[in-house]
Amino acid sequence: MADMSATTTDFKISPLAYLVVPLVLLLSFMMMGVSVAGFGWTLIFPIALAWWIHHLRTEVDAQGMTAVGTFSTTRVPWGDVDGLRFPRWSAARAVLTDGTEVPLPSVGFGDLPVLAEISGGRVPDPFAAERETRLAAG
Repeated sequence: MADMSATTTDFKISPLAYLVVPLVLLLSFMMMGVSVAGFGWTLIFPIALAWWIHHLRTEVDAQGMTAVGTFSTTRVPWGDVDGLRFPRWSAARAVLTDGTEVPLPSVGFGDLPVLAEISGGRVPDPFAAERETRLAAG
């Protein structure tokens, strides 16, 4: 889900993900019903989950991308990006010119038109040709 602003676009996890937090809290309370002393520490899980959902994002601007992960933040200028890779069950990845990959949290294949626009065409828009054909025909 992209949050558009004048200079930076943030790709964040959908707010619907927060619906899981009360379920995890309920599970923590159920475990505490067995033993408060033994399972009281499980209250950390819903708090950590809410922080993680809020924290993970990819910020994109005209100069490059910033991938904000769980424990690290990586800034990648557009000149260092060789392409993007979309693994089947993982976050999108920026493939750098040196061959390394940087995970891009919350970026999906459907976000490519927004990335193409912000990057000034450095990231190709695979939907552009279809869109132009449809507009020309209609």
